[in-house]
Amino acid sequence: MTLNGWIQILVFCGIIVLLVKPLGFYMHRVFNGERTPLSPIFGPLERGLYHICGTSEREEQHWAAYAVALLLFNLAGFLVLYLLQRLQGSLPYNPAGMSAVGPALAFNTAASFVTNTNWQNYGGESTMSYLVQMAGLTVQNFVSAATGVAIAIALIRGFARASGRSIGNFWIDLTRCTLYVLLPVCIVLTLVYVWLGVPQTLGPYVDATTLEGAKQTIALGPVASQVAIKMLGTNGGGFFNANAAHPFENPDAISNLIQMVTMFALGAALTNVFGRMVGNQRQGWAILASMGVLFIAGVAVCYWAEAAGNPLMHALGIDGGNMEGKETRFGIALSALFAVITTAASCGAVNAMHDSFTALGGMVPIINMQLGEVIVGGVGAGFYGILMFILIAVFVAGLMVGRTPEYLGKKIEAKEVKMAMLAILCLPLAMLVFTAAAVVLPSAVASIANGGPHGFSEMLYAYTSAAANNGSAFAGLSGNTPWYNVTLGIGMLMGRFLVIIPALAIAGSLAAKKTVPASAGTFPTDSPLFVGLLVGVIVIVGGLTFFPALAVGPIVEHLAMIHGQTF
Repeated sequence: MTLNGWIQILVFCGIIVLLVKPLGFYMHRVFNGERTPLSPIFGPLERGLYHICGTSEREEQHWAAYAVALLLFNLAGFLVLYLLQRLQGSLPYNPAGMSAVGPALAFNTAASFVTNTNWQNYGGESTMSYLVQMAGLTVQNFVSAATGVAIAIALIRGFARASGRSIGNFWIDLTRCTLYVLLPVCIVLTLVYVWLGVPQTLGPYVDATTLEGAKQTIALGPVASQVAIKMLGTNGGGFFNANAAHPFENPDAISNLIQMVTMFALGAALTNVFGRMVGNQRQGWAILASMGVLFIAGVAVCYWAEAAGNPLMHALGIDGGNMEGKETRFGIALSALFAVITTAASCGAVNAMHDSFTALGGMVPIINMQLGEVIVGGVGAGFYGILMFILIAVFVAGLMVGRTPEYLGKKIEAKEVKMAMLAILCLPLAMLVFTAAAVVLPSAVASIANGGPHGFSEMLYAYTSAAANNGSAFAGLSGNTPWYNVTLGIGMLMGRFLVIIPALAIAGSLAAKKTVPASAGTFPTDSPLFVGLLVGVIVIVGGLTFFPALAVGPIVEHLAMIHGQTF
C-alpha cells in the first residue's frame, strides 16, 4: 500500500461526503412534490404522464396497492425486454446483424435488468443490437433504479408518518425519480463522457487494419448514454464485455473517478433524505456513519491484499502487488477501491477482473454482497436493506434493556421484525441453496475454469451476485448455459422481490402507527453507540449465515497459497 493510493481513496470519500447534503436537499424537495429549478421544464411532461397513468399528485396508495402497481410494472418491463431480445434479428437499428437471443439467455437478461442486477452472460458488443441496448437495457436501467428509490421513499414515509393508511403513489415516485433525478444528471454525464472520448453513435462498427496488416472490427454504438445511467443507477451492465475496464467505457482516471462517485452519490444522499423526512438529520448521518465504517474496513482489507500480492509469485522471486487482471491506467489502489464500491453499491460494473484478485481481496466483494449490499447499496435498495437491519438492531437493543423496541417514535413489534427477517433471510436462501445444488451437478461444475476452492468461489460468487442484485462475476465461470441462465435468473428475482414485498409491508404497518414521544428510557439511535450496535448486528448476522461458505472458498484458497499450493 502507498500514501498516494490512500490519498486517492480519501479524496473519493471526501467528495461523497460533500455531495450528501446538497443531493439530499434536492431529492427531498423532489419527493415532497416541492418546486425545483427543473419544474418549469419537466412539470408539463410530469402531469401528462400522470394523466396517461390515470393518476394524480393527490392520489396515494395503500402499501398493498403500491406493491401491486410495482409488480405489474416490472412484469410488463420483463416481457417487453424478453420480446425485444427474441425478435432482435427482425428489428431495426441492428447494423451488425445480430441474431435473436436464445430463450434461456433472454430470460436471464430480462430478469437481470428488470431487477437492477445487470448480470451479463453475454458480450454486449457481440450479442445485443443498438435497439435492444437502448430501448431494452438502457430503459430498464432507468426504471429499475427509479423503482428502488421509490421503495426507499415509501419506507421512509412509513417512519415519518403517523396514523396514516397510505405510503405514497408508486407512479408518482417512479416518475419524479426518473424525470427530476436520473434523467437530468445522466444528460450531463453523457456529455462529459463524450468529451472524455466515450463513443455515442448509431453508426455501424468500424473495420480497421492493424500494423501487422490484419483486419480488426472496432465495436461502437450509443455507449456514453448507457454508461451514464449504468453507474448513476447502480446498474452495472456494460455495453462492452470488458465493462468499465474497456477504454471506450472508461478511458482514463478522470472518467474512473466520475464513475466511482456516481455509483455512491444517490445511495449516500438517501441517508440525508431520510433524516430530513423524519425531522432529524442526525439519524441520516448515523446510518451513513455505519455504512462508512464497513466500507473503509472493506477497502483496507482489499487494498492490503492486492498490494501484498500473490505468495506463489513471491516464492518465484517476483515481488510487488497483484496486477493480474488490472488496467495499468488505474493501478492496484483504484482497482481495489472500484471493486469495493461496485459490490457495496449493488452496481456490478468492474474496471478489473475480480476473478484475478487474491483470495482475500476477492473475498471482500463477496462479503459486501452477502451482507445484502447495505453499505450505501444500490439506489434505494441499499437504503431499504439497511433499514431492515436497523429494525433488528433496535429489537436486539430492546431485548437487552427489557423495553419494547422503538425507532423514531414507532414501536417495533413482532410483525415488523418478522418481515425484516424474511427480507434478510431470502438472500442466503437463494445464494446458498443454488450454490449447493451447482456443486453436485456435473454440468454446472463443468462451467468453472478452476478446480478446488477457487472453483467453488466462482460458483458462490455467481449466486451471491445474482441474489444480491449486483451483477459482477468471477469471470472464470462460463454462465451461458441453461442451468446457470435459469437458476441465476430465479435468484435475481428472489433477491429483488422477496425483499421488496416485506419492505413495503413494513412501510404500511409503520405508517399506521402513532408516534410515541421520546422518554428517558428511549435508546438514542443517532449516537456512536447505535452506530456500533448496527455495524455489529450487520456483521454478526452476515457472519453466522455465510462464514462456512467463505471458509470453503476464499479462506481455504488463501491458506493453500501461503503453503505454496495452487488449483
